[in-house]
Amino acid sequence: MSQAQKPKPKISASRRLFLKTKLLKKAMTMLESETQAKASEKERTLAEKVPALQLSGLSLQDLQNFCKDLHRKIDKVDEERYDLAAKVTINDREIQDLSQKVFEMKGKMKRPALKRVRVSADAMLGALLGSRVKESVDFKSHLKTVKKEEEKKEEVTDWRKNVDAMSGMEGRKKLFNAGQ
Repeated sequence: MSQAQKPKPKISASRRLFLKTKLLKKAMTMLESETQAKASEKERTLAEKVPALQLSGLSLQDLQNFCKDLHRKIDKVDEERYDLAAKVTINDREIQDLSQKVFEMKGKMKRPALKRVRVSADAMLGALLGSRVKESVDFKSHLKTVKKEEEKKEEVTDWRKNVDAMSGMEGRKKLFNAGQ
């Protein structure tokens, strides 16, 4: 039997599709019942913890006392919330420290982000070899030297000598003889 051939499934495709739809329907009904149960639990808890307010028929003094009582309860809840928030931050720091210690024990350290630094060759050698290298190493001295051929330029003569030589009849005679 070759690797390209897959084993034949034991369940037919239509039967598999039917079972998938049944499972999805069952999951949907379970999800709906779970959300309804959560909502009813929330309503029951709120009704138990927070009774409905009955303010009708109370005098002004009773209303003021009720408001003062509510303010005291709010302050108490705020203090508890602040204390819990402080405990959470302390626990978060402790968890972070402990996880860092675990990483250190395993030998897996987080690598810090490296910054590009420009260093001269001398400084790099000094860092690598330490104080063993006291004199700077000149890398250019080890390079092969190549001589460039200079272009041949026409010799520039003094123009005044040239003008003196060409002046008068002798100069014109030279030009005439050179042209023939």
